[in-house]
Formats: sequence, structure tokens, C-alpha cells
Amino acid sequence: MRIAFWGTPALTTTYLDALFSAGMTPVVIITNPDRPKGRGHEMTATPAKLWGQAHNIPVLQPEVLDEAFSFQLSAFNLDVSIVVAYGKIIPQNYIDLPKYKTLNVHYSLLPKYRGAAPTESAILNGDTETGCSIQVMAFKLDSGPIIAEEKTAIAPAETTTDLRGRLTEIGAKLLVVTIPKYLAGEITPKEQDDSLATRSGKIKKEDGLIDPAGDPAENYKKFRAYIEWPRTYFFVDGKRVIVTQAHLENGLFSIDKVLPEGKHEIAYSDFVRGSRF
Repeated sequence: MRIAFWGTPALTTTYLDALFSAGMTPVVIITNPDRPKGRGHEMTATPAKLWGQAHNIPVLQPEVLDEAFSFQLSAFNLDVSIVVAYGKIIPQNYIDLPKYKTLNVHYSLLPKYRGAAPTESAILNGDTETGCSIQVMAFKLDSGPIIAEEKTAIAPAETTTDLRGRLTEIGAKLLVVTIPKYLAGEITPKEQDDSLATRSGKIKKEDGLIDPAGDPAENYKKFRAYIEWPRTYFFVDGKRVIVTQAHLENGLFSIDKVLPEGKHEIAYSDFVRGSRF
């Protein structure tokens, strides 16, 4: 089973560990190029690259997915590619390159929440259920036929960090069970109903702005959804105050801790008592 794995962030190592444990170690990993990171702007490898190096697996980091790289990748004689949070649009010729094409793990019950932020969208919209879908990838965004899915409930206080962590575990387990069945022809891909499709667009920094006295339920959903980025925040005297800890109690949005711009995290009650910068 000759697998190429396309992925970049830390969550991809969960999938790589699962594939390794199941005896399906990729023959090549494709990830984003090293980028400057931190205050020192040191060139930093992606987690997927570090995993590949630790397991003596070839790692490719193309800046562009051009014809030359397609030729390079074809030399691996691939059965299937797996894409998990790669971070770039993959052209159709790459999708079709392996014998059994390319599979993608998406964190929603497709065709719901096609796009970049399905986990955040589920929380923002107050959904009580979401899941993982494995699709045979198509060039049109998240529109490929489904070969496996698993549902899970969303807890009332669950944040994007919590939910994405659970979906990663679910997706990794589902993937290693699905791949052998798919390659053996035991699964009939199910076309998506485009008329039911919804989008989850890219999140913008300004999306995190709240009015602390605004709708409590909406504020809490924003806090849970944007816990990683862009965070939820408001302004006092023209300076940003990030909400770092909050809860919903008796229908009220209660802020527990905040991070005022240029200062250390403090209790919200202390901030209110001296609410000038």
C-alpha cells in the first residue's frame, strides 16, 4: 500500500501515528515549506516534516504544485494520497495521480460546512452534532463523494480546541479503518447533494469583536468558537481587551479573565474596578 500524506499542522501527527500503527506508513510526506516563526523569525519545520524525519520518510516541500513536482511525485508509484489540513489548493492532476485517487478528511458532516472553518461554524451556529467525513477529493471545494463518516455530539461548553481535538482522534481512527476497505473496492462512494451544501468561510480578525453587554448566547458561542484565533475581544479607550476565560450561567455571559493590550492576564472583576489603561 503506497500512500502519500499531505498535511502541515500539529494535528496531522495524530493521523501519521495512526497510519504508522496500522502498518500503513506513507512512502512520502508532502508539507508546506519551512517558514520564519516567533520573535526571532527562525526558520521552522512543520510538524508533519518533523514526524517524517523522525521516521526516515522522504519529505517534499514544494512552493508551487507545478508540472515538475507532479513528475517528481509520480516516481513514488502511489496507490492513494491522503490530505489532512495541507493548506494549499491541490490541482486536479494531483488528485488523480494515485491509482485510487486522493482522500480527504473534513471536520463536518458534508455537504454541511464546506470550507476552511467547519468546527468554528458548528459552534457559532449552535449545532448539537457534527462529525468527520472522508471524501474522495474533487477540485471543487469539499464536494467529493463520501466514503465514510462518523457523528459526534457537541457539548454545551465545548470550544473549538476541545472539539477539533476529538474530531482529530475520530478522523484518524476512521481513516485507518476506511482505507483498506476503499482500496479493496468494498465501499461505494456516495455523491453529495449540492443543494444541501453550506459554506464555512475563512475567519477574519474582526469576527472576534464582541460587545460584553450584547446577546449572552451569541457572545458565548463566539468565545468558544474563536478560542484559538482571532479570540474574542472588546475595546476600552481604543485598546483591545481579549477575553481569555468565560462561561454562560443562568443565561448570562460571564467573563472570568481578560488580557488587556500590553498587560498581563487579570481577573475581569479587577479589570472593571480599574478600567482605564
